Formats: sequence, structure tokens, C-alpha cells
Amino acid sequence: MDSIKLGWAEEDITPVKKIRLMGQFYERVSEFVETPISVTALAIEGCGDAAVICSCDLVEIYDPLVVDVRRRLIEAGAGELGLEVDKVILNAIHTHNSYTYISEDSGEGSTLSVLRSLLPAGRGEYVPLVDLNDDIMSPEEAMALIAGRICSAVLRAWESRRPAYFAPGFGRVPVAHCRRTVYDDGSALMWGDTNTPNFTELETGTDTGMELIYTFDADKKLTGVIANLSCPAQVLEHRSFVSSDYWGKTKALLREKFGPDIYLLALIGAAGDLCPRDLIRWVEPESPINDPNIIRNNPPARRADPSMFDISGCCRVARRVYNEIVSVYEELDMSALISRAEFRHRAEKVALPLRRVSGEEYRKALEIIDNFAKDASDFDYRQNAALHVYAGTIVRYRYQQNHDLYSAEMHFLRLGDVALVSFPFELFLDYGNKIRARSPAASTFLVELCCGAGGYLPTLRAERGGHYSAYASSGKVGHEGGEFLVRHTLEILRDLWYTDKPYNN
Repeated sequence: MDSIKLGWAEEDITPVKKIRLMGQFYERVSEFVETPISVTALAIEGCGDAAVICSCDLVEIYDPLVVDVRRRLIEAGAGELGLEVDKVILNAIHTHNSYTYISEDSGEGSTLSVLRSLLPAGRGEYVPLVDLNDDIMSPEEAMALIAGRICSAVLRAWESRRPAYFAPGFGRVPVAHCRRTVYDDGSALMWGDTNTPNFTELETGTDTGMELIYTFDADKKLTGVIANLSCPAQVLEHRSFVSSDYWGKTKALLREKFGPDIYLLALIGAAGDLCPRDLIRWVEPESPINDPNIIRNNPPARRADPSMFDISGCCRVARRVYNEIVSVYEELDMSALISRAEFRHRAEKVALPLRRVSGEEYRKALEIIDNFAKDASDFDYRQNAALHVYAGTIVRYRYQQNHDLYSAEMHFLRLGDVALVSFPFELFLDYGNKIRARSPAASTFLVELCCGAGGYLPTLRAERGGHYSAYASSGKVGHEGGEFLVRHTLEILRDLWYTDKPYNN
């Protein structure tokens, strides 16, 4: 086994002017910067193999960003430096308080273009609450800035790699909750109301585990933390400011304790149906939110967390994550730090079956949009959200006439007895549980929202329950693809651990 070499770097991507914020179904433009946003890169080299993992304060990693970053790396001479660009992994923390860097009207295959073609002129776009004549960064400007900074972070991390030590760890942080409610008729809702007689249960459980790796330099001084937590960074998702959500606050706390040179690589686990909010002990937002699923009629006051829609709740989550990172660190056996380990990295394009919609669903979607165009007199975020779902059905039906598969870029890493697997989806928890339970690794890092934007990947139960995150238009792949993904992941992991033993499905 070779000595492991590690290198860290961070680049600031905080905007200097207003930006359109990504996420939700209505226009949001940043009013100020609540916390800085950044890109953190960790380079790993050993046993003749390598990887550079980037944690980006973005909502998703769209394919054009991956292509642009790798193109820039090639032009910057990454190959001459010994770095293969397909070894670069880009992950998003899923903050909705960061850039829109891809135009929503991205050709004939976008939901916005469908709505514009089916609705009368001037319909299909929510009127923003700000003056768009302001100096606002365009998606093209944002893409150039982000791609350039990621490229810089990757190269600096790669060039700074040195012999190092690492120590795996495990923590437990109770911050994630299921965000899908189930009712007595079998239906389900994202953010559904639980204070109603027909509520029966939350659709799935939660995952409070936090996989950890601490990194050290040759003198055994702490240099950084890799933290994998199944909770998207979306406490502040409805607010109109720039923020790195709870991960940025966690990083700030770590730097207060360990110094300004400590790095944090934040990786979101399988959390497509999880969130930072307790739907049972419901706590109202501190100010109104433009989301019809969030509205409650005079809910009773609960003794619970602060509002998980606001900065107060975000700080509470960050403090819990920070406390556990420090607690586990303080229990490490510093005499058992690892400097030599097996390291392997396999990257694949995995062909998964495209989730399809029926002709009946397609015709219904056309009918609903047509009726809205004829009858509706007002247009706000409620109609906008609903119409984009039906427009997504239309987009999928037209796309599936010529396509059967979705090509998912996935990465499989082994570092000693630790595994890391990445997915381009918001992967529902049950799939992650199946992988972790049968993984041959002592620790299995599962990283969603990586190297592509395949949308939600729901379970069969969620598809039957319906609503946002489980609609066909919510993601490229359905439960058949999810089950295949689990089997394939376990097969690859078993091959990385036990090449002489057959894989047992």
C-alpha cells in the first residue's frame, strides 16, 4: 500500500452583485449576502490512482457545469500535471440561496419553453417582487465565475497534495426528518400537514448518522474534515439572500476553534425525501413564505426547534453538526492515524431506465394547461408550481419518444476500509439504507447531487403516493432504476473489496 497524499483548497464564489437564486417555482433575487458561499476541493492520491472531490455551495450540479469545468482543466494543463479530468467529482450541498447558473429557458426541452408555447403571451412567468432592471448577474456570467473558481480550487488542491494522515470517524446528529406525509387514502404530500385526522404516518424514516474523515498533515496537525450527512442544506431555501446555509455556519464554528486554515468538505447523503424540518412538531416560519404546502391555518404552538425556515434554526443545526464533529475528534486515537491505505477510484456512466409517462398523463397535462390558459385571470407562485409539474409531464412524454435511458455518472472510491459512492440524484433514503446495510466497507459515504442533475429518485411507495418529488416530472429515473442502482452499486463495491468472491444479489 502506498502513502496517501492529500491536498486542500477553497475558492470564494460569493457574488458581488445581485443574483437570481436557484430553486422554488418563482423568481427570487438576492437582497444581500447572509453568509459567503464557496467551493472546497480535496485531492486524494495513492496506489497509482486519484480523485479530486469538490463540495460546491450550489443547489445542483448541472451537466454543462461539469463539462465546462473539465474543459477548463484540460486547457489549464491538468493532464501535464498528472490529473485526469474524469477523476474530478463535483457535489452540491443543495442550498437554494445560490446562483441560477443555467437558463430556465434552456431550449425546447425545458418546462418554461413548453409553458410559453402553450400559454398566451405574458403568462407562464411569475412576476418578481423586485425591479429586474437592477444590475443582476446573468446565468452565463454566473456559470463562467463558478466554473473558473472550481477549476482554480481543483488545480490548487491537486498541486498542494502532500503525504498525509487520515482518521475515519462516525457521529450522530439528529437534524434530518422525513418531509413526505401519508394520508388514509394512500396519497402523500411533500411538506404535508400532520395536524389533520386523515394523517397516518411519515412515508419513511430518517438517518441521523454522520460519516466522518479527519485529515492531518505530516506533523499530525488537523487540516480538514470530510462530513457526510443525510440532510440537504435548505433551512433557508425560501429566503431572498445569498447563503451557504448550515454548512457555512458549521465551517465558521470549526474555524473559530481550530483556526482559519481548517477545511470542511460537506457531502450530502441520500436525502431526497429528508429535510431539516420536523413535520410532527411543526414550528411556523418567522415570516410568510411563498409555498402553498407550507401554509398552516392557525397551527398550535409547539415546544420544539427554532423555525427551520430561518437563521435561528439554521444556527441550531450548524451548532449540532459542529458539536458532534468536535466530540468525535476529541475521542480519536492519535496514535492510530492512517498514512498508508489502499486507494481505488472507478468512474462509470451507468445506463438507467428513463421514467416514462403514459399517453393519458400527457393528454391530461395538455388539457389542464389549456383550461388554465382559457379560464385563469390571475397567476401567482401557486399556479406556477402546478403548471411546471404538468409541463414536465409534457417534456418527458416528448423526450421518451426517442430515448429509453438516462446516463448517470457515478463514482466509486475505496480509501482503506472506507467507501464513497456518488449519484446525480436526490436519492430517496431507502436506497441509501439498502446500500449501506450491505456494503462491505466499514464506513460508506453516499453522496447525492454529484456530476449531473437527474432530479429526485423516488421509491415505488412514493410514486404511488404522488405529489412533488415523486411525480414523473420530478426526476429522470423511477423505482426500477433505483433498484438497479442499488444492485449495481453493491456489485462495484464488492468488486473493490473482494475481487475473488462472486457478488450475491
